[in-house]
Amino acid sequence: MNPPRTDARRHHDPETRGFASDNYAGVHPEVLAALAMANGGHQVAYGEDDYTANLQRIVRSHFGATAEAFPVFNGTGANVVALQAVTDRWGAVICAESAHINVDEGGAPERMGGLKLLTVPTPDGKLTPELIDRQAYGWDDEHRAMPQVVSITQSTELGTLYTPEEIRAICEHAHAHGMKVHLDGSRIANAAASLDVPMRTFTNAVGVDILSLGGTKNGAMFGEAVVVINQDAVRRMKHIRKMSMQLASKMRFVSVQLEALLARDLWLRNARHANGMAQRLAEGVRAVHGVEILYPVQANGVFARLPHDVSERLQKRFRFYFWDEAEGVVRWMCSFDTTEDDVDAFLAALKEEMAR
Repeated sequence: MNPPRTDARRHHDPETRGFASDNYAGVHPEVLAALAMANGGHQVAYGEDDYTANLQRIVRSHFGATAEAFPVFNGTGANVVALQAVTDRWGAVICAESAHINVDEGGAPERMGGLKLLTVPTPDGKLTPELIDRQAYGWDDEHRAMPQVVSITQSTELGTLYTPEEIRAICEHAHAHGMKVHLDGSRIANAAASLDVPMRTFTNAVGVDILSLGGTKNGAMFGEAVVVINQDAVRRMKHIRKMSMQLASKMRFVSVQLEALLARDLWLRNARHANGMAQRLAEGVRAVHGVEILYPVQANGVFARLPHDVSERLQKRFRFYFWDEAEGVVRWMCSFDTTEDDVDAFLAALKEEMAR
């Protein structure tokens, strides 16, 4: 049979590369193949399909026997659904001031989730029990939103990592105060690859109650999942997912992508490669006089300070974002499809612009 005809046209140059975001990358070929494999025929809608059922088995292999996955459309949806599931209407969430839920989700946790975020400044994007205590008080004060959850990000928005021991200390501290722990894992694969440990080592093994499992930044087309680890910590996940507009009717096409990533080692291969390219980039940047790397490069991002005019000229050659434009801070992200040639071309352009 001839392939179906399409009138679609390519509207971009597939050779264009950048360092703006791992969301800029395309879809990994193995994920595309999985989507094509799952197509055809009819499957029950709204998560009652065979692919979503098999995803549960795979997720339990990574996060323990009590884990249950709830596929959603995107990372913001995963975070908002997860946080709603572990808070009351009067509840609040303690998080780092730099956390994605605070600075990059358009107020969705507050507006859509009805949550109060209690933020804490951190030097490296990481919370500690001592920093948590700056906001962990006033549970009986009706004039203050009640702290009920601590939300951490692994890897953080600044590209840094928590060790399993650091997360264990946070979980024990939070639980001692009657709070639950949520982990934003949009780049959880990069963290596991860098730490060289299974994902369970810093999630269910140390006390995390619920997490957002990323797929898009690691080679998926779309789709993430909320993974409930502590079943006693949540209420009515299915209802919350639906009322939050995160219930996919053709859920098999979200689940099969996560299956393609997680069933074997694709998630790890992709993350290791992205991390390796970030290390190559950082090594090259350190040799450029006048450019300062601000945080340890522990995942797939490099944060640097350089002259503003250099960044503006460089942005005309490669896409990337200012992180703090007033301070001249930029962020360079590597992806599963970043190549050594991409990194070397960027470094050459950086050296040229710095020399001007």
